[in-house]
Amino acid sequence: ASSSLARLLLLVVLCPYAAVVSAGRYDPPGAPCYTRLFSLGDSVSDTGNLASVAPNDSVLAFPYGETFFHRPTGRFCDGRLIVDFIAEALKLPLVTPFLAGKTAADFRHGANFAVAGATALGQQFFRDMGLDLAIVPPFSLDVQLEWLERVLHLLGPTEKERQDIMSSSLFLLGEVGVNDYNHPLFQHRSFAGEIRPLVPKVIQKIENATKVLIGLGAKNIVVPGAIPLGCVPRYLTPFPSDDPGDYDAAGCVRWLNEFAEEHNRALRRMLGRVPRGPAVAVVYADYYAAVMEIRSPATPASTGSGRTRRWRRAVATAGRTTPACSSPATPPRSCARTRRSTSRGTACTSPRPRTGSWRGACWTGPTPRRLYCPRADV
Repeated sequence: ASSSLARLLLLVVLCPYAAVVSAGRYDPPGAPCYTRLFSLGDSVSDTGNLASVAPNDSVLAFPYGETFFHRPTGRFCDGRLIVDFIAEALKLPLVTPFLAGKTAADFRHGANFAVAGATALGQQFFRDMGLDLAIVPPFSLDVQLEWLERVLHLLGPTEKERQDIMSSSLFLLGEVGVNDYNHPLFQHRSFAGEIRPLVPKVIQKIENATKVLIGLGAKNIVVPGAIPLGCVPRYLTPFPSDDPGDYDAAGCVRWLNEFAEEHNRALRRMLGRVPRGPAVAVVYADYYAAVMEIRSPATPASTGSGRTRRWRRAVATAGRTTPACSSPATPPRSCARTRRSTSRGTACTSPRPRTGSWRGACWTGPTPRRLYCPRADV
């Protein structure tokens, strides 16, 4: 549904049973909606899996983690991620990264299988494309689903126990798929000939994963769409243009945002046709709209409050200036002053007001807080 009445806060949609009679049992006010949270995806949700296999990655050095945890945790952010805010809202502890856990006790509240750089398609697909696999981790959706089954067998010795675990848990399936486009895009492959045709293949993989979760007994699944890629500094830098018409009013690259919208339309169509029982809720989380609401105030750049005008000017110029903060692999584009430089990159004095972006493609602390209840359609 597209009406405003159908656009509900994520946790309102998915937690209708708190403080009401559910399945003959009264859940008192404040009781958790779900007993566990399981997350699959990429760096938008990775809370430490890549760090477990790549201990020398820059994610384990400051300024990562400095604003909330006050130490690097393996999150690609200076604070918490969307999955962290969801866990807190559900009154659950922050879930353990799969590669950091060993026992059933480690996963008693769920598990996070997301890995930065992960893809929907398997690594072999990109090998067959002839891509450099150095930055394509072998932790695709299929691998993450295998990890989930290992955790389920650890938590529940019998099939009945495992189905009970699945039915009482919340599953965050994504954001995933963007890296399937990123890896060939940043290796200079043809957009029209090689990258755009990947959309149906990526959507098929996400559909397969959704069906696997339902087959295992999942009752509540959230599937986020892609963010507006054209608004992200990582993309603004390698795809500059001197034509103002190539950018929208928020300073975002139009064709990249149109591509993200194409992915999201295909994803929503797929979710609408996935077979499910009446007790199964599969929810599309509109990260795209949520990010655009943050980045694009309704008023034009020339109108509105002084604060709004300053915000829109900052966003509109974020991709077309020559500031001085970056990661080693990403030329500087996203903020104007440096706070600290290391061999692993340069941090910004004030990254949040500029773009809300972290390391060129991930979000700073306040942004996930505003995204953890994105617009959702049932």
